[in-house]
Amino acid sequence: MVKQGVVPDDLTKPFWDAANAGRLDIQNCSACNRLYNPPVAACTQCKSADNLEWKQMSGKGKIYNYGVVYDCPVRLLQQDQPFNLAVITLDEDPGIQMYSHLPGTPVDEVPVGAAVEVIFEETANGQKVPEWRVVG
Repeated sequence: MVKQGVVPDDLTKPFWDAANAGRLDIQNCSACNRLYNPPVAACTQCKSADNLEWKQMSGKGKIYNYGVVYDCPVRLLQQDQPFNLAVITLDEDPGIQMYSHLPGTPVDEVPVGAAVEVIFEETANGQKVPEWRVVG
């Protein structure tokens, strides 16, 4: 599945640079130990902008839920319809949710609650994006 290219901005560039290096880095406030995805300019809890850093995650999570996309408005994805769109929670913080097409998982055969691991796939413009695959 060819994915639409991602264009990083100043706030998201560390996330995308880590993805290109094969790492899943999530923004963290070191003052209150709170993870953020998507990243924020200042911590919503302690309001600090000076304590935001990037923290490498294990790349492990669980499938929280999913749906099947039958009529996608994104031209590059239309040729692959229907496809899974799963919500993944990170083992480090189940409040952090990410989306995945679950490469290798047949449409509408998503094992909710199953363990997943991150993989990185290249988009149309060469930027890598995190995707997830079922393990075990």
